[in-house]
Amino acid sequence: MSAVLGSGAVVLGLVASLLGIVTIGFGLRRRDTRLLSAGRTYAWVVLAAALMATGAMELALLRHDFTLKYVADNGSRSTPLLFTTTGMWSALEGSILLWALVLSGYLTVMVRHFRDRVADPLVGWATLTVFVVSAFFFGLMAGPANPFRLVSGATPSDGPGPNPLLQNHPLVAFHPPLLYLGYVGFTIPFAFAVAALVTGRLGEGWLVETRRWTLFAWGFLTLGIVLGAWWSYEVLGWGGYWAWDPVENASFIPWLTATAYVHSVMVQERRGMLRIWNLSLLLATFSLTILGTFLTRSGVLDSVHAFTESTIGPLILGFFGLIVAVSIVLIGWRADRLRSPGTIDSPASREGAFLANNVLFAAFAFIVLLGTVFPLLAEAINGDRISVGGPYFNRMTGPVGFTLLFLMAIAPALPWRKASGELLSKRLIWPAWSAAGVVALCALAGLRGFVPLLAFALGGFAGGAAVRQLVLSARRQGWRGLVGRANGGMIVHLGVVLVAVAFAASHAYAHSKEFTLRPGQSAELAGHHVTYLDTRTEQQRNKTSISARVRVDGGKVYAPALQRFPFATQAIGSPSVKTGWRDDVYLTLVSAPDATTGETTAVIGVLIQPMMMWLWLGGGLMGVGTFLAAWPGRRRRLPTAPASEPVQELAGVRS
Repeated sequence: MSAVLGSGAVVLGLVASLLGIVTIGFGLRRRDTRLLSAGRTYAWVVLAAALMATGAMELALLRHDFTLKYVADNGSRSTPLLFTTTGMWSALEGSILLWALVLSGYLTVMVRHFRDRVADPLVGWATLTVFVVSAFFFGLMAGPANPFRLVSGATPSDGPGPNPLLQNHPLVAFHPPLLYLGYVGFTIPFAFAVAALVTGRLGEGWLVETRRWTLFAWGFLTLGIVLGAWWSYEVLGWGGYWAWDPVENASFIPWLTATAYVHSVMVQERRGMLRIWNLSLLLATFSLTILGTFLTRSGVLDSVHAFTESTIGPLILGFFGLIVAVSIVLIGWRADRLRSPGTIDSPASREGAFLANNVLFAAFAFIVLLGTVFPLLAEAINGDRISVGGPYFNRMTGPVGFTLLFLMAIAPALPWRKASGELLSKRLIWPAWSAAGVVALCALAGLRGFVPLLAFALGGFAGGAAVRQLVLSARRQGWRGLVGRANGGMIVHLGVVLVAVAFAASHAYAHSKEFTLRPGQSAELAGHHVTYLDTRTEQQRNKTSISARVRVDGGKVYAPALQRFPFATQAIGSPSVKTGWRDDVYLTLVSAPDATTGETTAVIGVLIQPMMMWLWLGGGLMGVGTFLAAWPGRRRRLPTAPASEPVQELAGVRS
C-alpha cells in the first residue's frame, strides 16, 4: 500500500512539475495570462504529491513495512517512536524526499504570495525556475533515489534501524529540517535572480521582492548549523563542536556567500551599486547548496555526517554544472546592463566597507571550499588519498575572521558616500573603550595568549558598536526601534560576537584529562572535582547502555555512557555535560569495568570547556535578530526605478 501510494505520489509530483514548466513557458512566450495562471496551480499539485509521498513513507516506517527496501535498511521494531519518525531523513532516499517536501512548501507559499501578479513576467520566470528544480528532485526519486523501491527476495522480519548516531539524541528531529529550510529556501531568491537576468529587469525591484525570503533562508541555515554543532557536541563524545568536517563545510560555504549577499544588497538598494556582486552571490549560494548536496549524498566523502555511496552523485554534479553554466551565460549576456550607475566615492564609506566585506566573505568561502574539495581533486587526478584537517582551516581562515570582526564594528559607524575623521572618532569612541575594557578584564583574570585576547578585543569592539547603535535607536523610538533590518542586524552581530568569543575561549583555555578511578575515588581538573560512584548496565529496547555515575563538584550526579546497538560493530559513546555560565564539565566513559575479570576501575574522560553556553546563546541570538530584521520597521521609501527599467517592476511590491 505504502509503495503504491508513495510511488504514485512521486510520479504525480514529477508530472505536475513538468506541466508547470511547459504551461508557464508557453504562457510567457505567448504572453497569455490564462496559461500563466493555470501553470501556477500545478504548485498545489506538487505540494499535495510531496505530502502524500511523505505520509506514505512515515506510515511505512511506523507500521514497520519491511517490504520497502528503505524501511528494511533503516527501520527497526525496537527503535523508539521519535527516531522511527526521523528515520525518514536518516538515509539518502528519505533526505531527497524531505528536500522535495520543503521545496514544494516554498513553491506554494511563493505562488500564494504573488497571487496578484500573475501577468508579471518576473514572477512567471521565477516560478518556472522553481518548477525546474522541483522536477529534478522528483525525477531523482522516480529514478535512482526511489524511496519506495521494494525489497528483492524474502521480506525481512526486522531491520537494523537508523544509524546509531542518528538515534542517540532528540536534536536529530530539529537539525536536519532546519538545515533543509535554509538550504532549499535559497531556491526562491535564486529563481528571482534568474528571472531578473532573463527579463532584463535588473534594477532594485527584484531585490525588494526577495529580501525576506533570503533573510529567512539565511536564518534557518544559521540555526541548522548551530544545532548541528550542538548535536556534534552532545552526541559524538569527542568534546568538540566544529571539526571542519567536509559535510559541515558543505553547509558553511553557502552560508558565507549568503551572508555576503545579505550585507551587500543594502548597497544596491541604497545606491544602485554592486549589481554583479549581488547576482553572482545569489547564484553562487544556490549552486553551492547543490554542490553540498552532491558532497553529502554521493559517497565521495568520508564523514560521520555523509550518506553512503549512491548512483545519484553524477546526476547531482551534472545539475550543479548546468546551474553554474546557465548562471555564467546569463550574467555574461546582461553584463552591459549590470554596470552600476554610481561609484564608490571613498573607501572610508559604508559602501566601501560592504565591498571589503564581500571580498573577505568570498575569500573565506574559497578557502573552505578549496580545503574541502582538494582531497577529491587530488584523488581523481593521481589516485592519492589525502586529508585537509583543522590546522589548514584555522591558519587560513583566522586572519579573515579577525578582519571581519573589525569590519563589524567599523561598517555601522560609517556613513554613506564618505566619512570624516571627526565623525568616525565620535562614533567609535565607545566601542574602542569597550574593547579596552574587555582586554583589561582579561588581564585581571590572568588570561594569556595573543590569538584569544585579540578575539576578545575585537569582539568587545564589534559588540560595543552594535550596542551603541541599539541604545541610540531605543532612545529615539523606544523598544520599537529594535525592529527592522538595521537593528535586527545589530542583534545578529551581537550573536556573532558571542559565538566568536566562545569559540576562541573554548579552543584556547580548554583542559582535558583521562582518569582511571575506582568507585569512591575522586579527581580534580581546572578547579572542578569529580567523584566516580559506580557503573550500571541498562537494557533498553534498541540498545544496551553501560553508564558511569559521576558526581561533579559535590552536587548532581551525571552519567556518561557507552551504548551498544544490535547492528553496530562498536560501542557508541554518549557524553554527559554539566553546563554552566562560566564553563562546561564534559564527561565521557572511555572504558567501563570488566565484570568477567573482576576489574572495578573505569576510565573517565573529563574536559573543561569555557563559555560553551555563550556559543549556543549566540546562535539563538542570531536567530532572533534575523526575525527582527525581516519584520518591517519604520516604513521606508521604495527605490525609484531608473528610466530604463519598466515601471511595473516596482508595482505590487510588499514592504
